[in-house]
Amino acid sequence: MILTDTHTHQYYETDPVKRQELMQRCLDNGISRLFLPNVDSASIDLVMSQVASFPEYCFPMLGLHPCDVKENWQQELDTIHKAIPQHKIYAIGEIGIDLYWDKTTLNNQIEAFKIQINWAKELKLPIVIHCRDSFDEVLAVLEEEKDDDLRGILHCFTGNVKQAHQLIDLGFYLGIGGVVTYKNSGLDKVVQEIDLKHIVLETDSPYLTPVPYRGKRNESSYLTYVAEKVADLHQISVEKVAAVTTANSKIVFGV
Repeated sequence: MILTDTHTHQYYETDPVKRQELMQRCLDNGISRLFLPNVDSASIDLVMSQVASFPEYCFPMLGLHPCDVKENWQQELDTIHKAIPQHKIYAIGEIGIDLYWDKTTLNNQIEAFKIQINWAKELKLPIVIHCRDSFDEVLAVLEEEKDDDLRGILHCFTGNVKQAHQLIDLGFYLGIGGVVTYKNSGLDKVVQEIDLKHIVLETDSPYLTPVPYRGKRNESSYLTYVAEKVADLHQISVEKVAAVTTANSKIVFGV
């Protein structure tokens, strides 16, 4: 069984021993494919260090997180853009719009989002989208930018069935993580109605820890709890969930 964590910040752990232990727990649980988004220029080296340590299992992407679209966002974009040709990357991400923390930067977030979408199109890469309290705004950008080259994952999808199908119709996969295990999230009912061929799994570690470890630091090895929940919702085996969602991740990332 091969499980794929399509979105993890496991590189935040910089202690070599602890980093090795985290990876070993992943491998012990069948999680042998980890996709790592950076968030800003300073995190590029952290991502690439993790990839260098575990090149068989870790795959990088690069982008500017919407929460890091601050006063110097254009300089940040320039630094990240210059770093892209220096590395083999598999997506532009994580990028998008976040109106939970700061609504005042919306116009800059939209501009940064569009710029990075066009990077992805030029490179024939998928995008990995961060969307928090901003579904309508993200969808408007995607509708404006849609063409044969626009594709990717809506990371940490927590929307409704209608929103799910709007994204699927635009060629996106839904990233399902620990929230699906939360009792009152409502995401479980949505996932039940979405064909597995449109879903990929993720942890967003060290955030959004699934039950039974909710409230503690998340890690990629906990992806098994997400897979088990999705299997239960679809009344199929965990092995089937792993096979289909990993196959989906290969379509998205090309590896």
